[in-house]
Amino acid sequence: MTLSTRLRRGGIAAAAAVATAAGIAIFQMQPSSATQPVDRSASTTTPIKHVVVIFDENVSYDHYFGTYPFATNTDGTKFTPRPFSPYDNNLLFSGALFKNPNTYSPARLTSAQALTCDQNHGYGAEQKAVDGGKMDLFPQSVSVDTCSGNLYGTPGLAMDYYDGNTVTGLWNYAQYFAMSDNSWDTTFGPSTPGALNLISGQTHGVTSHDPKTGAQTATPDAYTVLSPNASGVGTVINDPDPLYDDCADKNHTATNALASMSGKNVGDLLNAKGVTWGWFQGGFKPTTAYAGSGTYAVCGATHTNIGGNSSVDYSPHHSPFEYYASTSNPHHLPPTSVAEIGHTDQANHNYDLTDFDAALSANNLPAVSFLKAAEYQDGHAGYSDPADEQTFLTSTINKIQQSKDWSSTAVVIAYDDSDGWYDHVAPTILNGSTDAASDSAVCATAKAKAAGGYLDRCGPSQRLPLLVISPYSKANYVDHGYTDQTSALTFIENNWSLGRLGDASFDTRTSGLGSFFNFGARPSRQLLLNANGSVKSVHL
Repeated sequence: MTLSTRLRRGGIAAAAAVATAAGIAIFQMQPSSATQPVDRSASTTTPIKHVVVIFDENVSYDHYFGTYPFATNTDGTKFTPRPFSPYDNNLLFSGALFKNPNTYSPARLTSAQALTCDQNHGYGAEQKAVDGGKMDLFPQSVSVDTCSGNLYGTPGLAMDYYDGNTVTGLWNYAQYFAMSDNSWDTTFGPSTPGALNLISGQTHGVTSHDPKTGAQTATPDAYTVLSPNASGVGTVINDPDPLYDDCADKNHTATNALASMSGKNVGDLLNAKGVTWGWFQGGFKPTTAYAGSGTYAVCGATHTNIGGNSSVDYSPHHSPFEYYASTSNPHHLPPTSVAEIGHTDQANHNYDLTDFDAALSANNLPAVSFLKAAEYQDGHAGYSDPADEQTFLTSTINKIQQSKDWSSTAVVIAYDDSDGWYDHVAPTILNGSTDAASDSAVCATAKAKAAGGYLDRCGPSQRLPLLVISPYSKANYVDHGYTDQTSALTFIENNWSLGRLGDASFDTRTSGLGSFFNFGARPSRQLLLNANGSVKSVHL
């Protein structure tokens, strides 16, 4: 062990000791002009009338909670755990912090190292890191140790983690509400598969399309479609941009194939039931509006992160409903009024984050809301960071808790993938895959076979953070039951009696999020946080 490694580990050891345009638009299914279904948003099986899913980016469980609830308190924001905080399965309590099978041991990242290199989180690379369950090839398979842009890097970076001095807000939410130490990325791979699993439990059903004409490509694009059948329909394991989105392919300045998904998603089920809903994403509002046939809307808004690095706010491949004709808003049209947010109009349930704020302020919160931060605040290493992510989380959740609907709301914080960051727990593969070109032994030799016969949906892959923040959440509670990205989907299906999606969707894999709640509780709990994650006020 080098001196630098000993120094990097020393701090936590002490703490442990202490304790589309014309061609594309023709593929859009326009909202029906027929009479809208009766609004059944209030007809629920639990006291929860509003679910807000905040879907952040690229974090493994151990990367944020590896030593929870103990922080070193040598830098950043001080964190002190509440008495009788429960133990969780993490680096510290498992012993993986000090005795680890990888060539580099996990090391604490300081608050000054919030901006880091993005790690390799490809479908195949993550499988190689798992190494058949030995969890010992992360430095060789996924670690990106150097990069440009004044980002922090070090040998074996993928092994490293933050503690409550940097991700203070998430740790405080865990102290007063409920979290899981057994929640998983539904399949291996990056952002798009994770986003699709969130809303449909399904990454099969993709076809590739010409970005100029919208026509399906004669030969399936190899990046967009894996294991295609005779009709060119296959599975998504990468991050192709969606067909039904003017801002795809860098506002149509690139010529990469675009992706279209068949089948249903939760938006279709909510529409059929007459339940209000919306996807709200930073940068969705175009900087140049759609001007009619032959033109594209342009999404050009940018922001800078805490390091001064600029990024475009809107990422099309983070916007899952834009892959489906039935639930897309290709031209990024605004809602016809604040009162129509959540209902089917020209926006077709896809909105800018400012529309969520407007709906919340107008006491018009949809029954189901999905929130995606602008890139600089979504937590994705390389262009975002935990500090900017924390600013978004605390600001958003404070506003929700101060709204009239808080007493009947559940906020779910979930993540789209691990980014390749190390997590010490080996997955039990629940859906195998035998694609010789993409799958390693951990998937190819799994006892569980490919559901529906659809290849390239192997998983689960790695644990991800999952928190449930609600007046009805169990307090200072760690849930140990299995959950994954589809658990929020299943809870929504159960709560509004929507039924299941079928076609081998993973929405049948878990029972939802019921174990995180105590519906006998008095719904008055409120925790407001400062931008640095520290506690501003508590009402129990």
